[in-house]
Amino acid sequence: MVKESFKTISELEAGLDEVRRSPKDEGHLEMIICRPANGERRLLSEGRLDLAEGLLGDNWRARGSSSAPDGSANPEAQITIMNSRAATLVAQSQERWQLAGDQLIIDLDVSAANLRPGTRLAIGQAILEVTAKPHTGCKKFVGHFGLAAMEFVNSPVGRELCLRGINARVIRPGTIRVGDVVRKS
Repeated sequence: MVKESFKTISELEAGLDEVRRSPKDEGHLEMIICRPANGERRLLSEGRLDLAEGLLGDNWRARGSSSAPDGSANPEAQITIMNSRAATLVAQSQERWQLAGDQLIIDLDVSAANLRPGTRLAIGQAILEVTAKPHTGCKKFVGHFGLAAMEFVNSPVGRELCLRGINARVIRPGTIRVGDVVRKS
């Protein structure tokens, strides 16, 4: 078995200019990842976003949240979104994007300055609203991409650029497809 090779902080920092070149107002949906059970990932070419369930077929609701007093699913983290350029930076290849655990990978600037809480994103037939809940690296993220990657995404610049991604909730249900335009509104 070949041991994973993770990037160093210096190597990650060297990729920041490419992340900063992400489109500001209109980009594309690059990947849809359904998580039917813990540790499972299914790549979809098309998905349906639902007001109550989030991404249909995903385990968001059933999994719940340790941050909720009753363990129920947190509506502020119904959909997780990561920038495709940041995903490539930490994952090193598109084939490994799904390991980040996010449902949507988009080529759009997801920085705090560009997508403030309350900002709406139109994707296909659906509309999402960015929430204020921070999205940070965790133990699973470290296992897939290394400790330096988690420290990098949780650093001041990492938080400013939301390198780990953002949380959103569905406000208009609908079908989304890989390749759909993602438009900030």
